[in-house]
Amino acid sequence: MAGRAPPRFGDRRARRIGILGGSFNPAHEGHRHVAEAALRGLGLDEVWLLVSPGNPLKPVAGMAPFPVRLRSAESIADGRRILAVGLEETWRTRYTRDTLGLLRRRFPRARFVWLMGADILVQLPRWRRWEEVVRLAPFAVLPRPGFTLAALAGCVARRYRHARMKRGSGKLLLAERRNPPSWVFLPAAEDAHSASAIRRRSRGEGTITTLPPDDASWRERRISRARRPGVSASLKAKAVRASVAAAPPESVRKKAAAAGPRKAAAPEPPAPRRRKAKEATALDAVQAAIVQSLEDDKAENLVTLDLVGRASFADRMVIATGLADRQIATMARHLEEKLKALGFGRLAIEGRPGSDWVLVDAGDIVVHLFKPEARSHYALERMWGVELGPEEQASAG
Repeated sequence: MAGRAPPRFGDRRARRIGILGGSFNPAHEGHRHVAEAALRGLGLDEVWLLVSPGNPLKPVAGMAPFPVRLRSAESIADGRRILAVGLEETWRTRYTRDTLGLLRRRFPRARFVWLMGADILVQLPRWRRWEEVVRLAPFAVLPRPGFTLAALAGCVARRYRHARMKRGSGKLLLAERRNPPSWVFLPAAEDAHSASAIRRRSRGEGTITTLPPDDASWRERRISRARRPGVSASLKAKAVRASVAAAPPESVRKKAAAAGPRKAAAPEPPAPRRRKAKEATALDAVQAAIVQSLEDDKAENLVTLDLVGRASFADRMVIATGLADRQIATMARHLEEKLKALGFGRLAIEGRPGSDWVLVDAGDIVVHLFKPEARSHYALERMWGVELGPEEQASAG
């Protein structure tokens, strides 16, 4: 939907606007997902899908003409709060630093925030005059499968760690008295859609003129599904499971845990009753040691879940809350020491240091250590059919 477009010479309206720049070659559901997450998490009035006339970091081969890519962006915009914008083509700007400078001059009363996926934060030092970009506008980083941890531990995040705002304070990012550099990591479900993957699927079918057939009716599918009761959880699970397929192995268990139980898990071949009892007893012992270690470190809201028959990645899950980075790091370190003392070899630990969600993978048992905001956001208990009581909800949220 094309809708209205911002005037090329600007205006003096006071608005909070998110800028999501890109080639949109083609636009897809992931772009729309980022726009909607930014509208909610940052309290924006609008998100502009800023279609680049040409990305200097991408090859010209395979790049659809600008009008085609602009129409592709219009197909996922709503024409009201999400707008497809071709100002860079109009202004003949090619670099983000120049575009942001013109935006600030021609829309003096608007407050802009640059939206980017974690993959863009990783490659930001390759941009021309990227440090000026950081100083011209605050930016918000959203998760991206396979890039989130690398981005938050990368050189840009480290260099501007003093300017990072706390989780949950995204709506303060555009406060009038706050000047860049300033940025926030915006929690959201990871979306695995990729323009390059769409192009690969469309290869051999001629030039891309719009979204491929499986994404072209995205809005119609979304509206029709939204009208059916009880579908949101299943859609979220499907989206997360799709991201699992595209994610690297080290992040699979987080995505699988957030996707929730499968409706029809493959039946396991029957095992002798004595062997099953022995395995369950061994798991109980390991689980008890994990719980004891977490309790010794003052973990809060401990929850244990039995996943047998409901998940393929583990048989047990333990979830706990830590109130600070240091506490969560200590919990993970003591868990590692305890499990190695029990005979476990090299453990897979994802998300440390300084992460809001640390996963300790002990094979048949996985342990999730959350900060309160992250635990409330991902809500693994509800995803796996466990409800917290009122007091636990208050402390977890």
